[in-house]
Amino acid sequence: MKKLFSVLSIFVAMLVSTTASAQITGVELMREKQGSAFQTNKNDQVIRQVEMDAPIVVCGGGLSGLCAAVAAARHGSQVILIQDRPMLGGNTSSEMRMGIVGVREDQCQEAGIMEEMQCRNFYYNPLQRYPLWDDVMYSTVVEEKNIRLLLNTSVRDVVMNGKEIAAVKCWNSNNYTEYTIKGKLFLDCTGDGILRLSGAEYRRGTESKSTYNESYVTNEESTNHTMGNSILLQLRKTSEHHPFHAPEWAYHFTDDDFNYETPKSTLPNQKLNYKIIWRAHDNNFWWVECSGIKFDTIFDANEIQYELKKIGYGIWEYMKNHPDGRCRDYELVWTGSIPGKRESIRYVAPHTLTQQDVLSGGHFEDVVAYGGWTLDNHDSNGFHNKGLASIEYYIPQGYGIPFDCLYSVNVPNLMFAGRDISASHMAFSAVRVMATCALMGQAVGTAADMIIDKGITPAELRKNHIKELQDKLEDDDCMLPYRWRKISPLTASAKTLAENEPMRNGIDREWEGQDNGVYAAVGETHLAYTWDKPIKASAVRLIFDSDFKVRGKRMRKLEETTDRVPMPKEMVKKFHVQVRVPAANKKQQKEYAANPEAGEWKTVATVDENFRRLVNVSFDAVETDGVRIVVDKIWGADKAHIFAFDVK
Repeated sequence: MKKLFSVLSIFVAMLVSTTASAQITGVELMREKQGSAFQTNKNDQVIRQVEMDAPIVVCGGGLSGLCAAVAAARHGSQVILIQDRPMLGGNTSSEMRMGIVGVREDQCQEAGIMEEMQCRNFYYNPLQRYPLWDDVMYSTVVEEKNIRLLLNTSVRDVVMNGKEIAAVKCWNSNNYTEYTIKGKLFLDCTGDGILRLSGAEYRRGTESKSTYNESYVTNEESTNHTMGNSILLQLRKTSEHHPFHAPEWAYHFTDDDFNYETPKSTLPNQKLNYKIIWRAHDNNFWWVECSGIKFDTIFDANEIQYELKKIGYGIWEYMKNHPDGRCRDYELVWTGSIPGKRESIRYVAPHTLTQQDVLSGGHFEDVVAYGGWTLDNHDSNGFHNKGLASIEYYIPQGYGIPFDCLYSVNVPNLMFAGRDISASHMAFSAVRVMATCALMGQAVGTAADMIIDKGITPAELRKNHIKELQDKLEDDDCMLPYRWRKISPLTASAKTLAENEPMRNGIDREWEGQDNGVYAAVGETHLAYTWDKPIKASAVRLIFDSDFKVRGKRMRKLEETTDRVPMPKEMVKKFHVQVRVPAANKKQQKEYAANPEAGEWKTVATVDENFRRLVNVSFDAVETDGVRIVVDKIWGADKAHIFAFDVK
């Protein structure tokens, strides 16, 4: 039996070392061979050893890693996504419940995979419950057949082949498995930069004022100080008041603890101090923040968790029981246990994003993402600082982030996205927020697929293929600053009604007061392109209006019970794609030219229950001289609003 088990183990190891999908087959085969045999120390494993490989290995399943994995997979690459928690999402998951923020202007709102997930959340989770939001993100990943997801799995080491990473070694405490995961390209989206085990250059702390000549930096010497970690509290309305008693080990605050005049936060001319922060309906406890001076934001994770619990329970006891009744109508329903991290390490890439880059708008030739959050520099003393918790500086909306910030300067097959990109501490204070991280993740995931497909390095992509990457990102509904999407050649060569022209101007959103969209009621047939001679078509690309003005897509702060959020009302719910049978003779050609809606139209695709802003519809290639879309249902409005319609 022992010999049989040994041979079987070798066979299984051979199976699981080929591709991510083969690993499942290998494990199932081992179980089948073992059958129901009674197991003892002589024929059983305590720790299972599994080898896997995929061209792209993404470490970290927050929004940056999630978007990176999905982007690479959708373009055709096999991906292994490693996440050390039982759910995806990082700081926005139900474990931490940080709000997703990014740009502040409606017209610059982040689209791409980030917007798709938020619309998916409207559809599947209209009550906006965080545990269901976890599974909305989970669904986005597991629906991609090219992704092998490993939850509860932590990277603990790397294997090097010269200067390149050859594999990562991981541990899963849930299934008692040690993984060796081989790959060609490794993406670090962990925030903490665990793949610096490779020897990749990195920095940690706050640079001196003179390092990059950043005017908003006040310290004359560089330090190891970082922004702190936070936990959140979540409240709900209640009709009864019951005093709250914090545990003995928590802090117990009185008015004397907050008796100082310096504003707690943040923007110039705003008097947002402790007395105003106590408004329960805001339910935004970002300022329950642990010191980035007293504690190491990575190594002191357990101590930070305890400190934040002490602060959080003490804060709620103070608020709930205060004599002025400020929180009588609210009760505490949840508090975080896993601290949400702001700042850990930052890798070194060919370019380091600085304050000047952000303030000047980020006009980079290799722009692949953008941001719009303020330069929001939290005081390293966190909650215990008797003064400003954060100083914010307004910045241009949609400032560019270059590809040169997203790959290692000394490890050729290491890329990164999210909180560990190459930036100064001051610039990092703006790029660290989750919607911006999601855009960077989609950029590196899309780039990773190109790198694998072409057999090149990130540096070679930057040098020779950056425009192709930019075109792909724009086609995937990622706006890039200072340029607009190129429409498809078939779309450009088509004829259409004058009222349809906005659908092919390449601007897939309202911009600078211009609508850039077309309206259509149910059953109308004017959304059509025609050609003088038959063309071959096999797909259409559509951008529907998901309403960037609705910020409620980014989850609620208060735990309400019955108020459901509606789908964006002008979004198309159901539609069908039709093609026209080519004209048979010159008479028909003239008739068709005079009336674009003339002729015989056949339906080649129907989409129902749509919740996406970007919709790509493929169908069997067909020879036609006309393609149109017909709206069948709309989510709430009398007319649908459509920004783009491309034929491919």
